[in-house]
Amino acid sequence: MKAFALVITSDSVFKGVVNDEITPIVEKALEEGGHQLVHRAVVPNDVYAIREAVADAASRADVVLVTGGTGLSPRDVSIEAVKLISSKELPGFGEVFRLKSLEQVGLNAMLSRASAFLVGSSLVFVTPGSPQAVRLALELILPVVDHALAQARGEPHRH
Repeated sequence: MKAFALVITSDSVFKGVVNDEITPIVEKALEEGGHQLVHRAVVPNDVYAIREAVADAASRADVVLVTGGTGLSPRDVSIEAVKLISSKELPGFGEVFRLKSLEQVGLNAMLSRASAFLVGSSLVFVTPGSPQAVRLALELILPVVDHALAQARGEPHRH
């Protein structure tokens, strides 16, 4: 069992204008996968708020899922925020995410900047904020999380 944290970046969810549709999706997938959601935060689309929330989440969990802020609008700053505190980027996650997204949303998939990072010894996955995107991200993350964490932490592993 791995400990997961969720950081939702959304001005509208933060202000209470829109309901959080993401947490139930994450909780269900983690429960089915034998993992646990140990921390959750909702923050506005602000580089500093996101950076602080992700740093805090990474200190509490093995894996952090950041949803929202991966597009092209001026308020989409999740990638920039996480890069500030990361030691490594894992571009393979974003590449596979966009490939799989192509099947679901067509060429708009190339507009996503989804990626993954190492923050301390925690994996941080940054995904679009739609329920469909979060489901896809979890389908990609959960099968590899144990192996990825072992590598990130310098533990012996098989290829």
